[in-house]
Amino acid sequence: MGDMYAVDLALDLAPTVPAAVLDELRFHLGAPDAPSGADQGDGGGESEGDLTALLAGRGPARRIGGVRTGELVRARDGWALTARQELHAELLPELHALVERLALHARTEGVIGQIRFYEEWVPELLINRSGTPVRMPLGPRG
Repeated sequence: MGDMYAVDLALDLAPTVPAAVLDELRFHLGAPDAPSGADQGDGGGESEGDLTALLAGRGPARRIGGVRTGELVRARDGWALTARQELHAELLPELHALVERLALHARTEGVIGQIRFYEEWVPELLINRSGTPVRMPLGPRG
């Protein structure tokens, strides 16, 4: 359990986001109407084939402090997503793939989230640059 990461996402999705992307996102959030329910355990949710519900954890976070949450809400002009999770390092490639798909449909430019190794103080920002997510490490100014 020493390879845990704090993951925060907050972005708005266009009203034209494909239904398949929304269905995948609902699965990752552990929505009751998604293909599979989600587990409340560490580092992600229940697996469905090769997929793991990455944003399905709820309740107190064990390593990063605070609360694990995730919600997708229909907004006036599109969709709003907010999630805070703790994920094991082995799930980061799946998370990056999900963020890439979401960034293609994001209306949010600039910071859409952050990732932080749970023992570190400073996160890496996730930045949407015209549909391409970029990780930007932060550090002290020198």
